[in-house]
Amino acid sequence: MRYRARVEYDGSDFAGFQVNPGKRTVQGVLEDALAQLGDGRRQRIDGAGRTDAGVHATGQVIAFPYDGRLTVTELGRALDALLPEDVAVRDVRRATDGFHPRFAARYREYRYTVWNGPRSPLRERHALGVRVPLDTTAMARAGSAFIGRHDFRAFGVADRSTVRTVMAVRVRSEGRLVTIDVRADAFLRGQVRRMVAALLEVGLGTTDEAAVRAAMVAEGPAFGGVSAPPKGLCLRRVAYGRRIGGDTNGAHEER
Repeated sequence: MRYRARVEYDGSDFAGFQVNPGKRTVQGVLEDALAQLGDGRRQRIDGAGRTDAGVHATGQVIAFPYDGRLTVTELGRALDALLPEDVAVRDVRRATDGFHPRFAARYREYRYTVWNGPRSPLRERHALGVRVPLDTTAMARAGSAFIGRHDFRAFGVADRSTVRTVMAVRVRSEGRLVTIDVRADAFLRGQVRRMVAALLEVGLGTTDEAAVRAAMVAEGPAFGGVSAPPKGLCLRRVAYGRRIGGDTNGAHEER
């Protein structure tokens, strides 16, 4: 039988999601835990997003086979109990045969968090510290350059296709906390962090919206290929199924 679940993890001490021999990865520890529930037999776990080293998640989605005797509730509890303290499993349920969380996803949403204030060791474990005040209004305007279906080769590592559809870019500030939410059908490797790096330059006043738009169609990596550090990035949501009504917050019916 095939199951799916939502996974939360602190990526600080992981070399990314995907299995990498000799390195600690999220997929690796999940497969280790699942093997303990299946008489040591190792089963592949598929993820919706291959987050890079240091990137976190609250809404990663996984799928895996399990043919043991535990009920779905027991399976969820047992799997979670076997995981290290920086990974947790939630909402384990049966999945349809052939369900793959990466290919079935309707969209993914990442959040990049910036602490725009004095040095804060606790806040800056999962946020980028920026001491100079950011112009979030200018950042929001520049973010509109990314919306739509574009070739993002200047903002990510080349793939078989570098065309992606970005559905929303939202920049918000609440006190000293600045968040940048990016939603797209899929992302190139490193795309969100390179987009964020460009928006931060806009917020600091060192570039503007016009330069961001020009970088989208220029040859070579945008702004020299600079990327925002991974610690501020979190995979928040992966959506499946059809949209319910016109909910702009991403409500959806999962199937």
